[in-house]
Amino acid sequence: MNQWHEKSVTHWDQFAADWHANSDHMWEKGSRRTILPFLQRQVSEADGPVLDAGCGDGYASCKLASLGYAVEGIDIAGEMIRLANDRATKDGLSIRFQTGDISQLPFGDDTFAGMLAINVVEFTSSPLKTIRELRRVLLPGGTLVLGILGPTAGPRAHSYRRLYDEETIQNTMMPWEAKKLATENGFILLDEEPVYKEGVTPDIAGRLSVELREAVSFLTLFAFRKSGS
Repeated sequence: MNQWHEKSVTHWDQFAADWHANSDHMWEKGSRRTILPFLQRQVSEADGPVLDAGCGDGYASCKLASLGYAVEGIDIAGEMIRLANDRATKDGLSIRFQTGDISQLPFGDDTFAGMLAINVVEFTSSPLKTIRELRRVLLPGGTLVLGILGPTAGPRAHSYRRLYDEETIQNTMMPWEAKKLATENGFILLDEEPVYKEGVTPDIAGRLSVELREAVSFLTLFAFRKSGS
């Protein structure tokens, strides 16, 4: 493993217990509550299998499986995968979870009809390589639901040590950059939806410029269709 990979595994293994303690709230009432409804508008359970790329403790994977989706999950942290397997077992769900780097996915070309990648691409060492890898394993016409942190989101503090020339586990890619990167590398934008920071209403945000709306968003959700073959 390279230094970035080792640092990422260590960080997310150590963070797994705290993440797990808060995941139910995040997905049901917090910053992630609109993500699965957004995905459901883009991908149905009849379309084919869905990959949860950067699945964490498996909350979204298990929720989708309970709704009838065929799901697989992958995450770089072994402790996250252990928690994901525990969750699936507790819920009586049959989901394949495995450890792996989403910039080097252990799947064949054109495998998945849908894909969920939330707050994960911006944590990879090469977003370009990752976007291309996500596209590779999507079926032609398949849909990628991508979530990218806003510029003032708290987790961006992880990248601070780059100022000391250290290799950090998060780059500084902005949502608008992610959209541009995807559309320049084989994806067609279908939809996008901001998730505003607490205290910001759509009415307030609607009066702001695109740049300022991004600044007051905790994250931005994008739906992309894989173009070509």
